[in-house]
Amino acid sequence: MRREFKLPDVGEGLTEAEIVRWHVKAGDDVKVNQIVVEIETAKSIVELPIPWDGVVSSLLAEEGQTVDVGVPIIAVDTTEPGTPATGATPGAAAEAAGGTPGDGTAGAGGADADRIQALADDMVPKPPAEGAVEPGAHGSPAPKEERQAVLVGYGVKTGATKRRPRKQPTQPAPAAPATPAAPATPGTDVGRVEVLAKPPVRKLAKDLGVDLAGINGTGPQGSITREDVHAAAQATTAEPQVAVPEAVPQREERIPVKGVRKMTAQAMVTSAFTAPHVTEFLQVDVTRTMEAVQRLRTLHDFAEVKVSPLLLVAKAVLTGAGRHPMINSAWDEEAQEIVVKHYVNLGIAAATPRGLVVPNVKNAHTLSLPALAKELAQLTETARAGRTQPAEMAGGTITITNVGVFGVDTGTPILNPGEAAILAFGQVRDMPWVVDGELAVRKVTTLALSFDHRIVDGELGSLFLRDVGAMLEDPLRMLAWS
Repeated sequence: MRREFKLPDVGEGLTEAEIVRWHVKAGDDVKVNQIVVEIETAKSIVELPIPWDGVVSSLLAEEGQTVDVGVPIIAVDTTEPGTPATGATPGAAAEAAGGTPGDGTAGAGGADADRIQALADDMVPKPPAEGAVEPGAHGSPAPKEERQAVLVGYGVKTGATKRRPRKQPTQPAPAAPATPAAPATPGTDVGRVEVLAKPPVRKLAKDLGVDLAGINGTGPQGSITREDVHAAAQATTAEPQVAVPEAVPQREERIPVKGVRKMTAQAMVTSAFTAPHVTEFLQVDVTRTMEAVQRLRTLHDFAEVKVSPLLLVAKAVLTGAGRHPMINSAWDEEAQEIVVKHYVNLGIAAATPRGLVVPNVKNAHTLSLPALAKELAQLTETARAGRTQPAEMAGGTITITNVGVFGVDTGTPILNPGEAAILAFGQVRDMPWVVDGELAVRKVTTLALSFDHRIVDGELGSLFLRDVGAMLEDPLRMLAWS
C-alpha cells in the first residue's frame, strides 16, 4: 500500500523547511523510526524518522528544495499486514493493527505509525466543504488561532499558534523519458525516472548534452557526481561534443537568506532595536587562569574532555550571576515586569557553516566543573556538526561569545533576545603588564559586557564585570565566592 509522508512542523509555527540530505533512495527498505532525511528549518537541522515499515517507492522532493509544511516528501510502499489506508481514524488504525480503540494497545506498531502521520496530516489546512464560506471571505471573520500539532522527533505536543495562509503546491508535470520506459513496478509512478543529482551536476549534464537517466551514480546513495557526468561525456564519441562556454568572472554573488541565518538576522534586528544596549570593557591579567587550565588538563576528572580557558570563564560567569541575580533576568514587555531567574541556562554562541547558533547548557549553575566541561564540549561538537535542535537553543538566560578564537581582542556583542547580558571573551595574548611595580610580560585578555539598560544600570553591570575579571585574575576566588 502506497503511503505518503508529509513534512511536519518540527518547531513552533514553522511553515517551511529545506531538504538538506536524503539517507534513502527509491527501492530502499525502511523501518519504523529510521532516519530518512535531514531538513533545515529556521532554527536548526533536524533529522526526520519514517513512521512505517516498507520500501521507498519515490522521493517527492530533491535535496536543496524548500518545501511547505504538510507537503508530501517521500512515498513508501508499506509492508505491514493490516496497515490501514491513509486518512483512517486513529481508532480504526488501532483495530486494524490488532488493538482496541482507546485501550492503548496496538499490534506491530501500526497504530503508532498512523497516530504520528495523522498528527502530521492535521497540520495541513483542510479545504472548506462545498458551499461553505471560507474564513475571512465576504467579510466573514477568520479564526484567530488554530490548534497545531507539532511533531518533534518521536514526541508530539500541541500548542495554539497563528497559521499564515499557504498556497497549495503545484505538482510538476513528469518529464517524458528519452528511452522506452521500463515496465512499471508496484508502488512506482509510470513515466517517472528517479535521478539523484544536485542542481550544479544537472546543469553540467545539460551543458555537455549528457542524459542523466542513463548514468549509474557513484556518489552517496547512488547520486550522480560531476565525475560521472564527465566520464559519460567522454564515452559518448558518436555524438558531437557540446562546447562549454568560457567562464566569465563573476562580479557579484547573491546568497539566499534562509534557515538559521534568516532567523539569526531577525533576532538580532529585534534585539538591537528593542533593548537599549550598553557595553563596558575590561582588560584582565589571566596568567593564573591559563596556569589553572594547564593544571586541570593533567587531572583524571578531565581526561576525556578538552579543557580550555572558556571553561573557567563560564564558571566565573555562573558565580557572578549568583552574586548579582539581576544580571540573569529578562524584561517582560507585556506584563511590564522584570523576571529574575534563579537558575542559569548558560548560552554559548557558536559559529557554524549555516550561521550563528546559541545553544545553552540547562541548569549550568548546578554542575560541577568536570560536568560543566563535558556539557560545553558536547554542546560545541553538536553545534559545529549542525545538529543543534530547537529545544537546545530555547530558554537561555545569559550568554558567552568567545570571539578570541577568531584572533580578535573583543567586540560589542548584541544581546540574545530575552536575555539581559552577554559577555564577549577576547583572545589571550602576551602583553606588557605592571606587576608589583615592575614591568612584566603577562597573559592578558579583554572582556566586553553588553547589557539591557532597562534592567541593568551602570553600577550593576560594572560590579558584575569587575567580579568576573577578578575571578579570572585569581581563580581561587571562584571557590571563595561560590
